[in-house]
Amino acid sequence: MFVDYLANYLFAMKYVVVVVALFITISGVDDLLIDIVYWIRRIWRSLTIYRRHNRANQSNLLAAQEKPLAIMIPAWQETGVIGSMADNAARTLDYENYHIFVGTYPNDPDTQRDVDEVCANFPNVHKVVCARPGPTSKADCLNNVVDAIQQFERKANIKFEGFILHDAEDVVSPMELRLYNHLIDRKDLIQIPVYPFERRWYDLVGMHYIDEFTELHAKDVPVREALVGQVPSAGVGTCFSRRAINVLRIEGDGIAFDTQSLTEDYDIGFRLKKHGLTEIFVRFPAFNMSKKEWKKTSRIGQSYRESNTVCVREFFPNTIEAAIRQKSRWIIGIVFQGYLTHRWTGSFLLNYFLWRDRKGLMTNFFSFFANLIVLQLIFVWLYEVLWPDAYRFMSIFQDSTLLIALLWVNVFLMSNRLLQRMIFVTQYYGLFQGMLALPRMILGNFINFFANWRALKQVIAKGNPRRVAWDKTTHDFPSLGEVSRARRVIGQILLEQGSLSQTALEEALETRPAGMRLGTWLVHSERISPAALAAGLAEQAGVASEAVDSFGISQEVIDLLPASIALHYAVLPIRFANGHLTVASESALSPIARAALKRKTGYEVEYVIAHIGQVTVGLRHYYARHRGANPKQELDQAVQQGRLSEDRKQAAWEYYVARQVMLGEVLQALGRIDVAAFSVTLLQQSSHQVPLGEFLVSNGIMCQAALDKAIELQKKIQPNMADVVKQFNGTTNAA
Repeated sequence: MFVDYLANYLFAMKYVVVVVALFITISGVDDLLIDIVYWIRRIWRSLTIYRRHNRANQSNLLAAQEKPLAIMIPAWQETGVIGSMADNAARTLDYENYHIFVGTYPNDPDTQRDVDEVCANFPNVHKVVCARPGPTSKADCLNNVVDAIQQFERKANIKFEGFILHDAEDVVSPMELRLYNHLIDRKDLIQIPVYPFERRWYDLVGMHYIDEFTELHAKDVPVREALVGQVPSAGVGTCFSRRAINVLRIEGDGIAFDTQSLTEDYDIGFRLKKHGLTEIFVRFPAFNMSKKEWKKTSRIGQSYRESNTVCVREFFPNTIEAAIRQKSRWIIGIVFQGYLTHRWTGSFLLNYFLWRDRKGLMTNFFSFFANLIVLQLIFVWLYEVLWPDAYRFMSIFQDSTLLIALLWVNVFLMSNRLLQRMIFVTQYYGLFQGMLALPRMILGNFINFFANWRALKQVIAKGNPRRVAWDKTTHDFPSLGEVSRARRVIGQILLEQGSLSQTALEEALETRPAGMRLGTWLVHSERISPAALAAGLAEQAGVASEAVDSFGISQEVIDLLPASIALHYAVLPIRFANGHLTVASESALSPIARAALKRKTGYEVEYVIAHIGQVTVGLRHYYARHRGANPKQELDQAVQQGRLSEDRKQAAWEYYVARQVMLGEVLQALGRIDVAAFSVTLLQQSSHQVPLGEFLVSNGIMCQAALDKAIELQKKIQPNMADVVKQFNGTTNAA
């Protein structure tokens, strides 16, 4: 009886195999066409274009002036990740004029707390709290972020030229922002490749993503852009021009991103294409070492050019459940929601790529069934070979020329599919990973099938694909070293160090005049010494403090730091040894500033916190455009002329230095401009040969009256040397 059932089952399977094989053949021929176009185009460009023109290189990126760029990060339950991302960006990005806006939710206090800690250390990171509790959708979170960016633009009098999509777990390439900066004037959507991080070789779930993304972003998307000029955003590593954001907001009646879409990134590529905006997928190599040096650490099969592509790196889910959840969200967004939003068009080529986007719903099922059929046939074959006196079933391929032909075609197409995948994986990850593409492809078929099934169930349960909620997947972030910590307030630190009493702190807070920071007022009112304030600021920043002789620095050291850099970052070079340049600052330097100093000087840069006024006086003496009178000489003349005794000279000098403040500090203390906005202003002003005050007024950042008030207050706070000499004349102590 069992044998009869099995025979009938195998007979029916023959027709199932025909249907499955036919569809797989159609899909395989579709993929083969993309392969042919890619290789013909690649060979043609190598033989023609690249023989007549040099390829673009890093020098092209470095030549352009830095435009303001905004990085947008939606964060729902991302505790412990934002700090790593900001720290990595600050240390690795070869760019300075950027700000990170993190969208958080009012009902996610842990993520908010984490972002607050990051903001304390990174002045270019800004927390955005969404209007509605989460999780809503990634698009809704991004819309809140866009609104916050506009508020910041008005406050800082800045216009961001590029708006970049990233996730909290992304690791960015050092030249990424340089690449966007180079293209943003000409392109409205710029997408760079995504290359997943490797895991252990046997972590097949997390590693199967490298096969799919590598082939997609090395071959499929470049062909798509070449044929139809339309690029689907990957949701990370995407930069939109200001024109693009404005078009999206106008089309959406003030809302840029579709709040009901689970794949708003995919959706935007079509919306921008419809309005005639330009899109580009960029594979740009950024070489940070010579080919000879690279070969020492490269893997067998890796390509020097391809493996150095500017890209986004991140870990993808490593459990089957998480992978299925993530992929089902993609399927709902691209296939179901995408079909409702983007119907077939009048363009044959664009419809062809729409078909390719949507065919996954069927190919995932058919590929799964094909694997099951193969397993069943193997089981029957093993039964016939290994079982004594086994019944010999008629082969389902017997007397079926069509089926046999289809199977041979599929063998060829499948072999080509595997070969293509191995080639592109090998170019970036090496031959070993390329060879593992086969077992990962089989596992990927099973994951895709169950993701399809889950997506179907969700859509059926909701009745409408646009009602499916944001199904967030968790991610890992690679260990990158130091962990950001929140910065304690200076008053608390001084109390703990014993430099200040609680009573004195309370009195200082009550009497602190406008335009003066608390630490500055504590010194001016002689509640603490300049050395005590420097020690407190040093502990706050996690560096050492040091008394600096502002007029005793050798000219050779001064010459190592150009005036534009010294004045921009308010740092004074004090010594150089063994390739390390030590600079002094009167306040903490942000990680972005430290990284920029290293890039711009070419040295390993360390910094110390100097006593208040010492860097200010040194900058005016060595670097200021209009140096004026030398206060040190004035003091010496006063001693020579008998207007000041020699034993009072040092005390008078220390008093004078400790009361010198920069205009920027006064402006920030008055609330005319905050730290982040002031940083943006300095970046803008650095390319203009005008004083800071003139730049602020001419660019509408503040009115002349407000500037005059700040300058008047600065003069009132800091005494001139003549007044100090009078104050210290005789035996009367300075007040």
